[in-house]
Amino acid sequence: MTPEIEHRYAQVNGIRMHYVIAGRGPLLLFLHGFPEFWWSWRHQLAEFARDYTVVAPDLRGYNETDKPATGYEMPVLVEDVVQLLRALGAERAVVAAHDWGGAVAWSLAISRPDCVERLIAMNIPHPALMLRALRTNPRQMLRSWYIAFFQIPWLPEFCLRWNGYWAIGRAFRGMAPRPDAFSDADLQVFKDAMARPGAVAAAVAYYRALRSPATHRLARASDMRVRAPTLLIWGEQDTALGKELTYGTEEFVPDLRIKYIPQSSHWVQQEEPELVNRFMREFLAEPRPLPAPSPP
Repeated sequence: MTPEIEHRYAQVNGIRMHYVIAGRGPLLLFLHGFPEFWWSWRHQLAEFARDYTVVAPDLRGYNETDKPATGYEMPVLVEDVVQLLRALGAERAVVAAHDWGGAVAWSLAISRPDCVERLIAMNIPHPALMLRALRTNPRQMLRSWYIAFFQIPWLPEFCLRWNGYWAIGRAFRGMAPRPDAFSDADLQVFKDAMARPGAVAAAVAYYRALRSPATHRLARASDMRVRAPTLLIWGEQDTALGKELTYGTEEFVPDLRIKYIPQSSHWVQQEEPELVNRFMREFLAEPRPLPAPSPP
């Protein structure tokens, strides 16, 4: 980890959000997934702090960020990021995101294109393609069994806490082609974050909020197009989200690049950090897009 890293807090959207920050330069914002927190970006923070102001928050409900009982609908999560940008004194940023953080980032790029200069999504499909697969792709329906499981009262929380948060370690090592990509110390860091009071309930609340009318209204509020230049990085050994979910992304993302990593699973930026960092650098080195013209 870079020695310059700082831990800070900001009041955003009615909660106290924790984030880490390092480096100087253009803003590069990292959004983590489930069951993680800012630390899942440790390899990228160390790499990109040389050229960027890198910021990685704990999303609502995770680690040191507040854990309200409600407020996990997608429009709320998007507004959290918008207000974090404002708290950082920024109008827009390059946004790199994974898993649930990626779902938030896609929605941010769709609904608030003024906030996203470039988008880097990792092992999370465009939301329109995910919704389509959950209706028409039997194989993906089976892979996504956990979404239905998380709708059950209290049982998911019990299972996540059981046996010293065994399921958290299993989620990482059980999916990775190389289980040694995650040391015992790595797994303990994630378990400790999930053991904070209220963290498990908040993590599950993300999935339960998928049924909310507000989340569905956000999905129907636009043509679902992403106008920012976009890089999609995908570990092909992902057992939760199939590679076929990337097919057809260009229908919604005209300015798209896709990089597949055959030897990686869902936790791509942690399993193959050097390759992910190289793909990111190549993408970020491309000429900067001109800002969109203001409407007349």
